[in-house]
Amino acid sequence: MSATPAPSGLSRQLGLLGLASTGICSMLGASIYVVPFMIQRNVPGIGPYVLPAFLFAALPAILAAFAYSILASAMPRAGGSYLYASRGLYPYLGFVASFSQWFGLSIAIGVVSYVIIPFVRDITSALGWVQVANLLETGLVRVALALAILWFFVYVNIRGLKLYERTVIPLMFLMFALGAIVIFAGFSFDHSDFGEALLQRENRTVSEGTAAFSISVFLSASAVLFSSFIGFDSIAQAGGEAKNPGRSLPLAIGIAVLVVGSFYMLFTWAVYHAVPWNFVAEESLKRDITAPGVMGYLLSPGWTIAIVAGAAVALTNDLPAMLLSVSRLMFAWAEDGIFPSWVTRVHAEFKTPYVAIILSGIMASIGILGSHFAGDFFLGIDIMVTSMIVNFLLMCVSVITLPLFNPVLAKEIKVIKSRSLQLMLAVSGALVLTGFLIIHIIKDLKAPVEAWYFHSTPVWIIVMLVASLIYFRERSKLEANGVNTKDLFKKLPPE
Repeated sequence: MSATPAPSGLSRQLGLLGLASTGICSMLGASIYVVPFMIQRNVPGIGPYVLPAFLFAALPAILAAFAYSILASAMPRAGGSYLYASRGLYPYLGFVASFSQWFGLSIAIGVVSYVIIPFVRDITSALGWVQVANLLETGLVRVALALAILWFFVYVNIRGLKLYERTVIPLMFLMFALGAIVIFAGFSFDHSDFGEALLQRENRTVSEGTAAFSISVFLSASAVLFSSFIGFDSIAQAGGEAKNPGRSLPLAIGIAVLVVGSFYMLFTWAVYHAVPWNFVAEESLKRDITAPGVMGYLLSPGWTIAIVAGAAVALTNDLPAMLLSVSRLMFAWAEDGIFPSWVTRVHAEFKTPYVAIILSGIMASIGILGSHFAGDFFLGIDIMVTSMIVNFLLMCVSVITLPLFNPVLAKEIKVIKSRSLQLMLAVSGALVLTGFLIIHIIKDLKAPVEAWYFHSTPVWIIVMLVASLIYFRERSKLEANGVNTKDLFKKLPPE
């Protein structure tokens, strides 16, 4: 007996701009305003080599983007990475890849929500509202505000794609406009200007610091900075709601990676051009720091508020795009029958998978609480990096195996049709990502933490064991009901 799935109920409303903005907004945020500076604490010794590490981190991301583009052109449905690996490699690995992605990104949504509050704190500090700034440092207030922001965007996602696009696209352009202030200001000042400003404001000087180049430190930093390029995959998850998906999905992925990669390099270069890395490293050991926070020493309160607002906009804009991504993964699992069927419920009016969106919001809420109780949001970043490296690695492998496991779908590829070029890109991506995964795991396991559960690797393994139990239980139910799972996992779900 074969499964006879009903139409998904989703509506194809997302155009190229909406898709590209989904990827761009998922990538920008904490990735650029926080991670390149807090990495001085997370990877001690990286010092002045942040920008080269950033450039190196782009390599596996670009190779993974090619893999996503190839697979997206052949399988334009909701759930992206789950479908690509389940149809092109093996159903279980498809679920593991996507569950890893769902868990990592859901935690990252919580981390981003939690990190927004320090930017609000910096605004109040710039305005001279010392008591309000101190209040925002208290745990209860920070957690409560983070949860409120998160659930507002859960509501936006439930309300439908029209409201989603009206929210994300204008915020994206505002984000770039305000970010351009940082780039212009960064290249307008140098380290001597910063030294003078620090002496005048706080009557102290920048400490002397040196950092010898270390290949192990460089590679560890690159593995962390790789997280900055995570997000373009959210475009693939919206495949069931994209207009002209065979063309628009790969094109949107390319636009997102090119635009964001260029912005990353200019932004990071500009900040470190103006602010000495040793000051950033020293301050990161005392508190959570941000790009606007350190640039504020050089700018007037008005301009400081503007760039902090830009950071807050960038972080806030992460949330609706990432929620769209993770919720569509859950929806795709349920469509295939390897997750409870009630997760496929689509809102009658808004045509959105509201149950999946709410469940993803709950997991993101756990990410907020985890960031707070761990005392360091980088635990969430590390979990996301592990999850996404595994996911991207399996996408590259899926490009290699698709013609072998599913020749019918392989014929539908519309991007990079040359098989030799596909193999070159996919094999290169798999090798580089495997190296990044090994480096990241070694760094994580060697990190000095108070308890084992502050290591991201064992937490990720436990989550994958839970995912495996879910998969095998639900698949056995399908087979017990007479569903031909071999046939099910060869075909794409209906529109």
